[in-house]
Amino acid sequence: MKQTNSRDIGTLLEIMATLRDPIRGCPWDREQDFGSIAPYTIEEAYEVADAIDRDDLTDLRDELGDLLLQVVFHAQMAQEIQAFDFGDVVAAITEKMVRRHPHVFGTAVVATASAQKDAWEGLKAEERERRGGDTSAMAGVGQALPALIRAEKIGKRAARVGLDWPDVQGVVAKVREELDEVTAALRLNQQAAVEEEVGDLLLACTSLARHCHVDPEQALRQASRKFEARFRRVEAAVRQQGLEWLTLRPEQLDALWEVAKRHPS
Repeated sequence: MKQTNSRDIGTLLEIMATLRDPIRGCPWDREQDFGSIAPYTIEEAYEVADAIDRDDLTDLRDELGDLLLQVVFHAQMAQEIQAFDFGDVVAAITEKMVRRHPHVFGTAVVATASAQKDAWEGLKAEERERRGGDTSAMAGVGQALPALIRAEKIGKRAARVGLDWPDVQGVVAKVREELDEVTAALRLNQQAAVEEEVGDLLLACTSLARHCHVDPEQALRQASRKFEARFRRVEAAVRQQGLEWLTLRPEQLDALWEVAKRHPS
């Protein structure tokens, strides 16, 4: 099957169908299922985010293509078991976007982005109730989300129904309280307790970020980038000075780190 570059989604659908063909298809593609492909779907979403973070629009184009392939792959597997196909996916999201934007496609009035966000969540809750599903304020927060993102989301859900600190100082106090509990657990030398308290501390930190109007995922990503850049500068200094990592004393590493910190990030 000879293929040329095409802007038609139909061509991509045909390619995926061919890859999954029991006779002519690719052995690797044929043996995949929803579970085995899911990690690749998550990975591709993160690579899209990385391209955006690097402001690399050429890479973003390619990564969006890789992410689109994941959608096509899942849709093809669903079509094979007669569950749904790619057209059904498009129809479902098209209907949903119109339904959840009554201020654009209907007569509702929404004045601000914040008001739209509240209206969106309200519509989602109404849809779950009509379906007879989970009506908890926590309903719909995916279990498979990265822990930091999920923690932020459940904090926002709790705050929406009034379970929250009145101001940022209350959250700061909670962070200090959780840190004290980590320290107490360490004194007891109980690993299970330490793990639990560290988890509580991290959860409190996501609440602190929310009250400070900081995206915790973005803040941690930036902090990690800063740490990595400084670490690489320390590595370079160790090489330039002809030193060996394993022979460096803590005070030597501290001195190199302080030099790296003074370098413009």
